[in-house]
Amino acid sequence: MSVIHIDRNNFASEVLHSDKPVLLDFWASWCGPCRMVSPIIDEIAAARSDVRVGKVNVDEQPELARQFGIMSIPTLVVMKNGRIVSQAVGARPRSAIESMLNVG
Repeated sequence: MSVIHIDRNNFASEVLHSDKPVLLDFWASWCGPCRMVSPIIDEIAAARSDVRVGKVNVDEQPELARQFGIMSIPTLVVMKNGRIVSQAVGARPRSAIESMLNVG
């Protein structure tokens, strides 16, 4: 699957009501570590059909960033059944990101 760009209009349908775990990448275009993580997020989205992958641009979606208490980026959040089951701040290697998907 491809990465879904999450905004306040599609958040409920794409994340809260998803029948699959959702990996959210909170990022901004000016963030160096975000640019390092972005290709990894894209690879995971392409390789895993058992997970939905979404990106939230914190500059364009400040209300979602506030809702999740995002203070630093990149922040990666895994949600299952509308609940946060794993969260990490900062750049991570693919293996660490994928291990987050096995939580909960």
